[in-house]
This record gives sequence, structure tokens and C-alpha cells, in this order.
Amino acid sequence: GIPVATLIHRIMGNWQPDQTTFQQLVMSETDRDNVAHPYPFCLAHPIESVLPADYAFDEAAAFETALGPPPDWQAEWKWDGIRAQIVLRSGTLSIWSRGEELVTDRFPELASLREALPNGTVLDGEILPFREGSPLAFSVLQTRIGRKTVSAKQVKAAPVVFVAYDLLEEADQDLRPQPLRERRKRLEEMVRRLDPDVVQLSEIVPFGSWAELVTERLRSRDKVAEGLMLKRLDSPYHVGRKRGDWWKWKVEPFTIDGVLINAQKGTGRRADLFTDYTFAAWEDGKLIPFTKAYSGLTDAEIREVDRFIRRNTQDKFGPVRAVKPELVFEIAFEGIQASNRHKSGVALRFPRILRWRKDKKAEDANPLSDLKAMLASMNTDQ
Repeated sequence: GIPVATLIHRIMGNWQPDQTTFQQLVMSETDRDNVAHPYPFCLAHPIESVLPADYAFDEAAAFETALGPPPDWQAEWKWDGIRAQIVLRSGTLSIWSRGEELVTDRFPELASLREALPNGTVLDGEILPFREGSPLAFSVLQTRIGRKTVSAKQVKAAPVVFVAYDLLEEADQDLRPQPLRERRKRLEEMVRRLDPDVVQLSEIVPFGSWAELVTERLRSRDKVAEGLMLKRLDSPYHVGRKRGDWWKWKVEPFTIDGVLINAQKGTGRRADLFTDYTFAAWEDGKLIPFTKAYSGLTDAEIREVDRFIRRNTQDKFGPVRAVKPELVFEIAFEGIQASNRHKSGVALRFPRILRWRKDKKAEDANPLSDLKAMLASMNTDQ
């Protein structure tokens, strides 16, 4: 037989089951292991899953208990880009997203790596929007997502670099079983020889104590990062999401209080309940819709909100019900960008309901100007 990790590697990328026999898939040696397929990505767990519920009262102590001494760990910024592997084998450069999509043609500024990298190299990292030595917000990169190819104008408007944080293969040698400290050493040596306008080394965040790291995390938004990554220095590069060696510690999300104004029924087991909500903020005495959210409430809260909607429907537009603007919810989101498609002029990234603000009346919800101020602040930071 073959190791599970090898089998997973063989079916990564654009593998087609109708073009491969079972014998070819499970045989011990195959040419498939040498083609430009990515390795299965190593994924991190949220650090909160291993910390006590009240860890915020003494974060440093909670980290010491859960993770042990700081010297066992490497901290990096959690970059907000597109996770990718750059694969150069047999003279062919391939760039794969975490979703196993081949995206080589979408990032022509990385094409020079075909000549710059040694043959038999696989890098893991992040495709990051980048200009004048600094990362840009993820929203800049969205203009290039979903396109088969990009124009020179689009490349100029949303330039990228590859921020490398792991070396998985060197000179055709699989480095994944080696400890992170060794892979990092080799990565640093390789990136040192590359054009910094094309590839940058993911910055290590130095810390001597967990208390220092708690303070460093507060700088995440200044770095246009989502938070921190913690990686055990003696860990191999695992297949998939293995607990204990890679942790992600994201910054607290942005929040805004919005008024529920519209609702429609969900799908699946919630097809008979109103679970899809539209929220609005105040502007000149009127409620302006700014986002939709579908998750975040408990089952009991969903049923309670459903009863309110049925009793307080003011109008109907197909499947959508306009409801009495009375309930206030705190909405969490990861980012904000300008949008001509929305009446509010903004679009939120990953919006979800954080909690039902039963302590607030509709008039206590945030004005739309608060969202626009957040947007202006983010643009200024860039």
C-alpha cells in the first residue's frame, strides 16, 4: 500500500477519476507523483478552541497553559490574501489555490519564477495585493478573482506579490516530514536569491513571552493582517487540519449595530423559518440597508425572531417580508469596501450576526456614517 498523504496528493488539483484506474492510483510508484500537482494544504485550527472560555481575562497565562513555553513556537502575521502553492517541476510552473484551482494565468507577474526558482520546488504561501512596500486590503484583490486572465490595466491596479511561508519541496525532495525550523531555514536561503518584487518572505513576529505576543497582535490591522499564525517549530507539514501544531489567532472583527428590516425563509431544515435577514443603518432619519446575514443566532432565537416577523410584517415582495423596524442586532464582519451596487455605498466582508441587542431600541442603532468612517479609515491606512 501507499501512505494516506501520498494518495491525497495524487488526487489533488485537476485529477479526473474517469482517466485513472484504481491500480494507477494506489500503486507504490507512479509518474503522477512527479507532475505539477500541489500537496494537500496544511490548515490551522482557531486558537480559541484550545483556550478556556474566560481566557481574555489573562491571555498570557491561558496561552502558557495551552501551548507551553514561547520558544517552542514561531509567530507570523496571518495575511489576508489567496492561499496558494507555487509548483515548479519538469520546467513547468503551476500556481494552485487552496481550493485546488489552477490560477497560473491570473497572476502573470509571478511568471518569472519559472526561470528564477530551482527545478523541483514547491512553495506554500499567500498571493497578496501589494504596492510600494506594503500590503493592501483584500478588496483590492477581488477585482482579479474569478477571471480566467487579467489585463495589464488590472495588473497595474491590483499588483501582487507571493508571500512565502513554507518550503515543501526542494530539488525534488519532499521536505514536509522535516521540522518547520529546518524548512524555514531552507526557505530563507531560497527567497534571499529571488526578486523581492515577486516573492517576499513571510515576516516572523518575534516575542519572548506570551504577554509580548498579546501586545503584538494588536498591531495586526496596522499590518493589514487578519491576526497571527502560531506554528510549532518542531512540527512537520501535515495533511489537512491537524490539531496541535498550527493555530490561527484572528483579530476581533469589526462590529456595527443594525436594524432588522427584511427577512425571507431559509433552506433545508429551516425552509419554514425566516432566517435570512437584511439589516439597515440610519441616514437622515431613514433606514438604509447595508448587509444581509444568515448565521449567528441560536435555534431558540431564530424561532423567536421568526414569530416576531410573522406578527410584524408590514409588506411583502415575493418571498421577502418587510418587517416593523424594531429589532437590533450586532453585526460582525471582517472588512469593508466601497460598492456602487449597494444603496448604502458599502459592502461588508463575511457579515454574520454576533448577538441580538435586546437592550437597544431601533433608534439606538448605528448611523451609516459610522460604516463610511470605517471605510475611510481603512483607505487612509493603505
